Amino acid sequence: MAKNKIQKIKFFERITNPEDRHPIFDQIEKLFKNRTAVAGLIIITLFAFTAIFAPLISPHNPDENSLYDQLKPPVWNEGGSTNNLLGTDDLGRDMLSRLIYGARVSLTLGIVSVGIALVFGSLLGSLAGYYKGWPDNLIMRFMDLILAFPYILLAIVIVAYLGPGLKNAMIAIGIINIPRFARIIRASVMEEYEKDYVTAARAVGAHNRRIIFNAIFPNCLSPIIVQASLGFGEAILSGAGLSFLGLGAQPPLSEWGAMIAQGRSMILRAWWVMTFPGIAILFAVLGFNLLGDGLRDALDPRLRD
Repeated sequence: MAKNKIQKIKFFERITNPEDRHPIFDQIEKLFKNRTAVAGLIIITLFAFTAIFAPLISPHNPDENSLYDQLKPPVWNEGGSTNNLLGTDDLGRDMLSRLIYGARVSLTLGIVSVGIALVFGSLLGSLAGYYKGWPDNLIMRFMDLILAFPYILLAIVIVAYLGPGLKNAMIAIGIINIPRFARIIRASVMEEYEKDYVTAARAVGAHNRRIIFNAIFPNCLSPIIVQASLGFGEAILSGAGLSFLGLGAQPPLSEWGAMIAQGRSMILRAWWVMTFPGIAILFAVLGFNLLGDGLRDALDPRLRD
């Protein structure tokens, strides 16, 4: 007991002493002092909580039709009901339940698509930045070729080739985001390559693969984390756009972009069918963008006081 108490006291003294504590504590402290980052973190936490516990939070089955309850307005409008707080769509499905389950779809889309871009972009960028020469030219010219295509147009082409569906939409969004991660990690690797610890690792005969992934890559995580947080918002927006065009999530899956596409034909007589999914997309993307800006301020050494 006494030994554990001494260890806790030493740990507390270490994190409170500015000269001894690890830089990560300064970064976390700076992140939580940033009001916009905290606001983004709160939004994302609510978004993730809703997605994870959707079956417990949702008042109804999102796919349950009720022809007697078609296009019921929200509870605060005349004709609204407490049974359907945000109204119903043209098939009588509860809007609130569909929005809640839509958060789960959007979160999955963001995780998978950003994961694809992160893995392949980091791998290609690391190889290009470390080996330079013809591998760098080959990899980065291919990245430039992908970037030359309009962002959403390339996603549409890929999904049209693979076939409509949420899985293929996630693959397409991941592919078009690979160049962004590759360029960022390449620049970081080239900067780290010139430092003494890399020279020392090569001098003792360390394998290139070990130097890249065990020595250099961990020191390049800061820009990757920032880009990943911003990429989540872009992925959600792109996924909603593909679903709006009928190339992403397919009915009856609850997805915000598909819900907007469904409600656009009845915007004048049932504004809530299209409006609430749009608001959900707005806040989800806003939350990730605010957090990304806060992470950039906290992790970028050039922006530190």
